[in-house]
Amino acid sequence: MWQTLAIASVFFPGLFALSVRSLGWAAPAWSLKDRILLSSRMVSSVQATMATVSGIIVVLNCKNVVHDRYWLAVEYVWVIVPYMIYDIYVMYLCHWHKSKDTSAKKHSLASVRSFLEKDRLMVTHHLFILVVLTPVAQYLRGELGDFFVGCLFVAELSTPFVSLGKILMQLKMQDTLLHKVNGILILVTFFLCRIVLFPFMYSAYARHTGIPIYMVPFHIPIHCNVANASLIAPQLYWFVLICRKAVRLYSSSPSDKNR
Repeated sequence: MWQTLAIASVFFPGLFALSVRSLGWAAPAWSLKDRILLSSRMVSSVQATMATVSGIIVVLNCKNVVHDRYWLAVEYVWVIVPYMIYDIYVMYLCHWHKSKDTSAKKHSLASVRSFLEKDRLMVTHHLFILVVLTPVAQYLRGELGDFFVGCLFVAELSTPFVSLGKILMQLKMQDTLLHKVNGILILVTFFLCRIVLFPFMYSAYARHTGIPIYMVPFHIPIHCNVANASLIAPQLYWFVLICRKAVRLYSSSPSDKNR
């Protein structure tokens, strides 16, 4: 636990700092803001890939969805904890660099307040994972449900595509075929791994226990239902936003984009 926490606490900030510095050498014309934004998205993609691979490994190694154990289901949570703390700080840093008051060249309570107002849903999501889901995953569930923890890790599959979309927009490549294909991948992976994932987990439990899926909420601890509901609610909101962006992307004509 402590070794994993320590390594992750160094790895993500170190990778971010290395990326910012490397981009300074590779693209000296880029501003610090551009390098920070791109670096934050690259680190986010790295973590998401690590989480997805860990989740797939856990799921494949837990044939019994309730009782089987796999060490990554516990250990990778201690990677997520420092990442979430790091990511909150980097989100604030990105917000500060993008905001209009950066000419002051200093941070303030006003800039923190502005960040919390603009990104309150994402910050709440991160804090919920830290304060609620971590104790549930590491202590309250006992030695049960590694399969479901692995499923939640797989939810990160859509993040690299979301990050790539933002990178392409940052590079002024939003009119390219790659951006459109990536948009489809965002829709598919987000829908499957962040929306369908929850009915899939309930279905897996139903098959294991031999009960109808609609009875599952009454057979599992209430904190599991609360946690799942709290997780899927923002995913549904974000998916609606993604669909709206997709409609604008695929319905706009070249003449509209040139206006």
